[in-house]
Amino acid sequence: MPELTRMTWREVRAAAPSAIAVLPIGSQEQHAGHLPMGTDTMLAEAVVDGALTRLGGDPEVVRLPALPFGHSPHHLFAAAVSLSAATLQAVLADVLDSLVRSGFRRVFVVNGHGGNDEIMRLAVKQYALQADVALAACSYWSLGEAASPGHAGLFETSLMLAAKPDLVREPAPRPDVTPPPLFDRPPYPGLTVERHGEWARVGGSTDDATAATADRGADLLDRRVAALAAAIRAFDNATAATGEHVHTEGEA
Repeated sequence: MPELTRMTWREVRAAAPSAIAVLPIGSQEQHAGHLPMGTDTMLAEAVVDGALTRLGGDPEVVRLPALPFGHSPHHLFAAAVSLSAATLQAVLADVLDSLVRSGFRRVFVVNGHGGNDEIMRLAVKQYALQADVALAACSYWSLGEAASPGHAGLFETSLMLAAKPDLVREPAPRPDVTPPPLFDRPPYPGLTVERHGEWARVGGSTDDATAATADRGADLLDRRVAALAAAIRAFDNATAATGEHVHTEGEA
């Protein structure tokens, strides 16, 4: 697949008017005691690369390097490298603006960390107001038959056992805590509830990972890859004419 970091500037300019730029974003943050800090980034990359391989070059895409940092202040009780919400939004705006100035008219952002989701969607909405572009954004678990990823639990641990098994340590049972945390099980549907100190009290995970398996992860990964591939194809079909009459910098 064409990768931005391996292309010359002339190759980028030639591809940009018709290609979709695909940007994975993740985080560097605690994932309990058994998963690496870069789990969210690696899983976003695994889903993106699987989807682009499945598409086989149709539609044409240019894969950007993953943005490895996200909005993770809720994980600093253990360890994280976190951007503020304003900084992440500004970084995404700058990346989008750079891509557009380089000739791209369509960008697809694929997120791997829950803390980035609202910020990413807002950045895409705001940038589309100021430029003749078509932008898409998703978290990889939210497409098609949406999944509930949790954090450092059964879902992510199974995916990592399939994608990066050498980086997975033996998970410990998640401790039972009283009162139970509210960040992933709010007391009423539709509420967002945050209570101070809950991530530390539960050891950094939302659910027990001890039943995770590579087979389960391979099935989960295949479903996420298929959904993303379908979403990219649908985006291409819906936006193929975007910016056809827009001149980019460097054109006559």
